[in-house]
Amino acid sequence: MIEIHQLAKRFSSGSGRKARVVLAVAGVDFMAADGRITGLLGPNGAGKTTTLRMVAGLITPDAGRITVDGIDVAQQPRAALARMGVLSDARGLYPRLTARENIVYYGRLHGMSTAAASARADKLAQMLDMAPLLDRRTEGFSQGERMKTALARAVVHDPPNIILDEPTNGLDVLATRSLREALRRLRDDEGKCIVFSTHIMQEVERLCDFVVVVSHGRTVASGTVAELGARTGHTDFEETFVSLAFSPQERAEAHDLAHDLADDPARPARVTGAGPA
Repeated sequence: MIEIHQLAKRFSSGSGRKARVVLAVAGVDFMAADGRITGLLGPNGAGKTTTLRMVAGLITPDAGRITVDGIDVAQQPRAALARMGVLSDARGLYPRLTARENIVYYGRLHGMSTAAASARADKLAQMLDMAPLLDRRTEGFSQGERMKTALARAVVHDPPNIILDEPTNGLDVLATRSLREALRRLRDDEGKCIVFSTHIMQEVERLCDFVVVVSHGRTVASGTVAELGARTGHTDFEETFVSLAFSPQERAEAHDLAHDLADDPARPARVTGAGPA
């Protein structure tokens, strides 16, 4: 179980008159339960990645508290990290090593014996449908094959909690379907607590048991897809998300921009942000 209370983080850049402070996370709250897939949904720049990096102990929050199975990440980072498997957007593998060697290496870093890590690699290869890849060098792997290997590497030490930051980026339809099935197996067969960030509504609808919507660095809503739809009065989840994540002014500006572009397709589009990254 992962619990986050009033998380906040700001970043500073420049100096003197050029000094600038960006409030990346300004009040994120949610609880991710065991045996459940929790989706962290928000526009690009909403604070999803910064939040997950703080959960993974990569960034120190300015305020708030994060606990993993009751362990405070700030006070006991090594103990908390031992109970997490983290798959970031940087899925770098060692290209001259086989998939098994990549997985076993990470297992050894977590204190596993070579034999135990190799046995776990075999089990994960069956679960993730990647047995034919296991003893091939990862150099030349497709995006989907790299994703499976990186996911197996992240969970080789059998952590009860799994963190994924926009894991479907760059994946084709078949690889995305394969990832969804793998996450369902980890939830159903092993009872994992899974948290993943995305800005893709279809991923949330098809996979998530619980959804946390963030915008401008804050939690603005949480619940199941059905509960959020009932709250907003929409049956279409995209409409539900837009009404929760964007202010009436932002929605009006987007509507006006769409009309402007329809009237003059050659006009360059203005890019509007949804808050700090």
